[in-house]
Amino acid sequence: RVAREFTFTHHDFDYLRKLVTTHTGIVLAENKYDMLYARLVRRVRRLGLSGFAEYVEMIRTGHEEEFIQLVNAVTTNLTSFFRESHHFEYIRDQVLPELETNRTLRIWSAGCSTGEEPYSIAMTLLESMPEDKQRDVSILATDLDSHALQRAREGIYPIERIKGISLGRRQRWFLRGKGGNQGKVKIKPNVKSLIQFTPLNLLEAWPIQAGLDVIFCRNVLIYFDKQTKQEIVNRFSHFLRPGGHLFLGHSESLIGITECFVPAGKSYYRLNEMGPQS
Repeated sequence: RVAREFTFTHHDFDYLRKLVTTHTGIVLAENKYDMLYARLVRRVRRLGLSGFAEYVEMIRTGHEEEFIQLVNAVTTNLTSFFRESHHFEYIRDQVLPELETNRTLRIWSAGCSTGEEPYSIAMTLLESMPEDKQRDVSILATDLDSHALQRAREGIYPIERIKGISLGRRQRWFLRGKGGNQGKVKIKPNVKSLIQFTPLNLLEAWPIQAGLDVIFCRNVLIYFDKQTKQEIVNRFSHFLRPGGHLFLGHSESLIGITECFVPAGKSYYRLNEMGPQS
């Protein structure tokens, strides 16, 4: 191995990765040793610790703030606006037309990262509903990573983040920064007003009312083992209304995981007529 600034033993690695799995469900395989070192070495350095043994002891003795930092460090936040565009087209072309007029539309973005996904959902809804027919929309956006969630709430992004978006959308939904905010864009207030951002760990209680129309949980399940995936997906079934929709990431599938959802298209599903499963 290359020389390291701090000693990071396999005992340290095993303790930290097991702790992460226990509290978040995220599984860190043996080959994530270098990744975990790279992500945590900044914390060891910033805290002025002598090494990872001291860091592990700090976590072990119940330092809550540092545990939050640990979780933030292992969470991957790779996302973009209108990622997997066919999902948003399905919302526009299938989900909205099916709903009864004037009925509240409730959507959950579980694992919203830095906010691009729920903002893309909100933009799609606003574009699809004429002003005289706009329904009551509620989008709940949750994530485990407190840093990512704060960025999502702010709704401010480097201008490079919207280069893949059409000019019409850029002009309609974003404000360009001036002065000290040159080179940045900000989500317009009418988009932000549809979304509530809140922290949530999928392994813990979900303080959410049932009757959701749509759940987005994209590129989240890939971090869990099969049993945890089954538990989470079956819990989703209890929170969706009959015929509700579940959207997953392009590399995720429910084959061999559950029978309470049936495929409706490329990486999206509908709640089975059988309904929720325990």
